[in-house]
Amino acid sequence: MSKGLGAGPATVVLVSGSGTNLQAIIDQVQQGHLRVRLVAVLSDVPDAYGLQRAQAAGIPTVTVNYKAYPDRPSAERALAAELAAIDPAIVVLAGFMRILPDAIVQAYQGRMLNVHPSLLPRFRGLHTYERVLEAGDAWHGTTVHFVVPELDAGPAIIQYRVAVKPTEDIASLRERVQRGEYLVYPQAIGWLASGRLTLRDGQAWLDDNPLAAPVQVDEAH
Repeated sequence: MSKGLGAGPATVVLVSGSGTNLQAIIDQVQQGHLRVRLVAVLSDVPDAYGLQRAQAAGIPTVTVNYKAYPDRPSAERALAAELAAIDPAIVVLAGFMRILPDAIVQAYQGRMLNVHPSLLPRFRGLHTYERVLEAGDAWHGTTVHFVVPELDAGPAIIQYRVAVKPTEDIASLRERVQRGEYLVYPQAIGWLASGRLTLRDGQAWLDDNPLAAPVQVDEAH
């Protein structure tokens, strides 16, 4: 496998779809703002556009097509083997739409990050934009968090918040939140890569201080 893109801790990004967060990460590495070495992009979907983004940037790609395996445990074992072969210092989930088995999560405990489109602990799981509009919440956003075995329950690191407008629909809200993801996700990855961010005793620490609440970034107007 070739060297990859950038310099710093070996980092693998897992995607299932178009890879817009991946592209934001690639851009930050190429511009010298994020010091990691993107050694692989891995997908469970053979034709995911995120793989094309990786190839265009000179990043090796790996596919573990779950549909090609007789059952989910077999696919998960293949995924674990591919990750072990890559041997990353950091694992970044960027729109990876599979729930990882506990064994993989535990193997990369404190080194695996995810971004979730809600202000966790509100709205774990799917369809967060629909749910926040139905609930009539005043704020929505996105959360970067450490990954733990429980879904979307890991310690939160940084949140980007947007005020929900009276005329908001799913598409407009998603666009605003995703713009924030492209800012805060590379920032959190950089903190982890530089050693500023750690996971200790089930809590996120930044600059040797426990985060009682995630760092909060509000949409600029």
